[in-house]
Amino acid sequence: MKVAVIGGGSTYTPELVNGFIAGAEALDLQELWLMDIDPARLEVVGGFARRMVEAAGNPFSLHLTASRAEALKDAGFVETQVRVGGMRARLRDEELGARWGLVGQETTGVGGMAKALRTVPVIVSVARDMRELCPQAWLINFANPSGLVTEALQRYVPEVRSIGLCNGPIGTQMRIARAHGINSPYDVMLDYLGLNHLSWVRGATIAARDVWPEVFAQYVAELEAADEPSCPPWLARALQAMPSSYLRYYYRTAAVVAAQGTRPSRAAQVIEIEGQLLQRYSDPALTTMPEELMKRGGAYYSTAAVNLMLALGRCEGEVHIVNTRVGDAVPGWPAHWVAELPCCVSCSGVHPLAAQPLPPLAEGLLQAVKSYELLTAEAALSGSVDCALQALAAHPLGPGAERAPAFWEDLLATHAQYLPNFRGAHGQ
Repeated sequence: MKVAVIGGGSTYTPELVNGFIAGAEALDLQELWLMDIDPARLEVVGGFARRMVEAAGNPFSLHLTASRAEALKDAGFVETQVRVGGMRARLRDEELGARWGLVGQETTGVGGMAKALRTVPVIVSVARDMRELCPQAWLINFANPSGLVTEALQRYVPEVRSIGLCNGPIGTQMRIARAHGINSPYDVMLDYLGLNHLSWVRGATIAARDVWPEVFAQYVAELEAADEPSCPPWLARALQAMPSSYLRYYYRTAAVVAAQGTRPSRAAQVIEIEGQLLQRYSDPALTTMPEELMKRGGAYYSTAAVNLMLALGRCEGEVHIVNTRVGDAVPGWPAHWVAELPCCVSCSGVHPLAAQPLPPLAEGLLQAVKSYELLTAEAALSGSVDCALQALAAHPLGPGAERAPAFWEDLLATHAQYLPNFRGAHGQ
């Protein structure tokens, strides 16, 4: 087994490597390749990863490379976690929304669109290389916005087997498992449906025992006690669901926008955390993950990724919450839509489990955001300004149709060097 990580210089990578160390024997992992276009950063992160592997007795060989082809050749799994433009581009995404009086966030709203326009062409190009270099491999995408990127992969490179993965669902399973004294998050089955960062949990069981009443009661109690709840408590009770924390941007938009100028942006915080992490990773005596890594975000991603790989290699069938085409799992939804939902995963592939439709309020929001995703994916690959403007008009957190052309000019100017498909494309 060979695994390639595209974006191996990410400060997330040591957490992923830790998961591979723990799962090396079960995966029969022989080679782990970390590929990144920033050689200096890769040497720091990869050097720490190498010390981790050596301290664990070298359960597999670790390779660092700037060559995508070298990393992909004959891989069994390819994991993508790129951030086009780095953390400075994330900061500009957040600032872009804020200066227009909109939500400034890296995956939601206009910041998420800017990130998708930069990211989709890169991840799709990785998939197209995989057709030649490792045609039987699975591509597991962690790059945000994960659901939109996976939509583009499965729509435009359908011959490459791809899945979108987020640590949000397993984080929810982890919290419920801990509260009930359960060791494995996979023993927690969720009634879960939506898009990535736009999902609702409507039920939970452990070993066929319904634990939803106490889980939901605790959730509502936490909302009522919070100074800034992610969802108004009355709305959670009306929906009888736990919305994703990212739904705060839709349910509490005015409060989020008002607070943006009163505290450091998340991007600014992460830039500081990453600086600390890279300094720690440079310590030649460090062989275990530093505590600061948990502040970075992405917790439990290695657990989700390694267990997903194991499930794809077995024929028993395990339930994982991933991003993939829904097929006939959700009544009334087009089969080609990519959604985030529980799936039976095995050596035969990824098979979405039947799900009940969402309540009207949730369904209406999801339909609007899905139309934005489809338009953005097409714009990213075609360079169509018409599609980009329609995406801005479609998104509930966008600038609206009247302001879309002027906002588009600002977005282009902000990220021109990372949007070659739109080079020379301005307004209508």
